[in-house]
Amino acid sequence: MKTILVAVVLAVAALAAAQDAAQPAQPAQAQPAEPQPAQAQPVQPQPSAAPAQAPVIKDPAEYNAYVGAIQQKDPATQISGLEAFLTTYPNSVMKVAALQTLMQDYQQTNNQPKTIDAATKLVAADPSNERAVFLLAFFDRLKAQGGDPNAKQDLVDARKYGQMGLDGLSKFTKPDGTSDADFQKMKDQMTGVFNAAIGIAALTDKDYDTARKDLRAAVDSSPDFQKDFSVVYPLALAYAGPTPPDPKIPPDAINAIWFAARASTVAPNAQYQQQIEKYAKNQYMKYHGGEDGWADVLAQAKASPAQPAGFAIKPAPTPDEQAHNMVGATTPEKMDFATWEFVLSNGKQEDQDAVWNGIKGKAVQMNGIVIKATATEFDMAASSDDIDAKKADITLTFEEKVPLKLIPKEGASLDFQGEPASYTPTPFMMTMEKGKLLKAAAPVPAKKSPVHHKPAAN
Repeated sequence: MKTILVAVVLAVAALAAAQDAAQPAQPAQAQPAEPQPAQAQPVQPQPSAAPAQAPVIKDPAEYNAYVGAIQQKDPATQISGLEAFLTTYPNSVMKVAALQTLMQDYQQTNNQPKTIDAATKLVAADPSNERAVFLLAFFDRLKAQGGDPNAKQDLVDARKYGQMGLDGLSKFTKPDGTSDADFQKMKDQMTGVFNAAIGIAALTDKDYDTARKDLRAAVDSSPDFQKDFSVVYPLALAYAGPTPPDPKIPPDAINAIWFAARASTVAPNAQYQQQIEKYAKNQYMKYHGGEDGWADVLAQAKASPAQPAGFAIKPAPTPDEQAHNMVGATTPEKMDFATWEFVLSNGKQEDQDAVWNGIKGKAVQMNGIVIKATATEFDMAASSDDIDAKKADITLTFEEKVPLKLIPKEGASLDFQGEPASYTPTPFMMTMEKGKLLKAAAPVPAKKSPVHHKPAAN
C-alpha cells in the first residue's frame, strides 16, 4: 500500500511501497507566517549595522525619498515608503539596503508572501546575502511540506537556496554586538535550515544518500531540529529508503527505527503519534525478530532528543542460526515437515546432517496436498507455505503402480507414508520412497486442518 505523505507532497509516497505496515500520512505543517513551537522559526541572522551611504546618492530627490522612508518608525509606513522608493529608483545604489530593511519589515508584520518576494529580489541583487538566502531556504521548504500547490518548484528552490547558504556560510561575518556563543548558535541554526532544505528536496527526488546525509546534519545541528517533526520523520523515511530497512546494513536499519521512534514522540497530535509508533515498532520487529526490547527503545527515544552514542539493536538470528537453534531444541523425529525443510534448506552442513541422519530411511506418516499424480509418483506439497503457493516439496514414489481409481486429483488432501531417501536444498525437494496411501484421498476441505508454516527466514 502506498500512503501519500501530505507534508512531503511529491515523491515521498514511494517510500511507503512494499512496507508491510503502511507509513502514516504526515500532517500538513502550519504556514510559517506564524511558526509553531515544534518548528519555531529560527533566530534570524542579523546583518552588521550598515554604514551611512546617503552621501553617494547624488540625486537630492532620490536621497530624500530614501531617508524619508528609512526613518519611519512604523513598519507599515516604512514599507510603503520603501516600496515607493524602489519603484521610482529601481537601480539605486541603496537598493540592497532598502530591500534588506523591507524584507525585515514584512517578516516583522508576518507577511510571508511579501517577505519571500523581498528576499527573492534581495538575492537577485546580492547573491551573497546570507540572511535572504536563509529565509528563502526556510520558507520554501515549509511551503512544500505544508501542501503548497507549487510544492515541486518550492523544493527545487529550497534545494538551490540551501546549497547557496551552505556555500556562503564560511564567509558570513559576525554581526556587530553579537557574542561568540550567540554567533555560533546562529550559524548552527542556519546550517540546520540549509541542510533541511536540501534533504527534504533530495528525499522527494528519491536521492536517499543525499537525504540521509543532509537531514542527519540538520537534526544534529541543534536541539531545535531534534524535536522538529518536519525534519525528524523525513529522516526516518530517508534511512528506510524505498523498501524496508535491509538487515544486512545495520546502520541504516537501526537509524530508521530510532528516528521513527523519535518522530512518534514529537508528532503534533495523538493520532500521528500512535500511527508512527506502530510503524516504528513494526520496523523494529522486522529487524530484531520480536518485540522484546521495543519498550526500552521507545523510552530512550522519548528521553533523549539526540541518538545515544553507540545505540544498537540486536538483529534477528540469521536463517542458519535459527536452524541451529531448532536442531538444539528438538530431535529430528519430533520435528514437523516444515522444520525439516527449513533446516535442510538453511542450516549449516552439520545441522543438515543431524536432521537428515535422523530421518533418512525411516517411515514417516503425514498429510499433504496433491500437486500432480501418476501411477508411480506423486508430487506433494506438505508445508503450509508450499501448499499456499501450490508448489511441490515432496516427490513420493511407489514400488508398485497405484490403481487408477486410487490416483488422486490435483488439489486433493492425502494421508500417506514414505521413507525419506534424498533431498535438494534449493529449491527444496525431498524424495520419499516406498510410498503408501493411508486412506483414500479427499478434496481439500473448505477449512483446512492445521498445518505447519516454515519458520520465517529473516
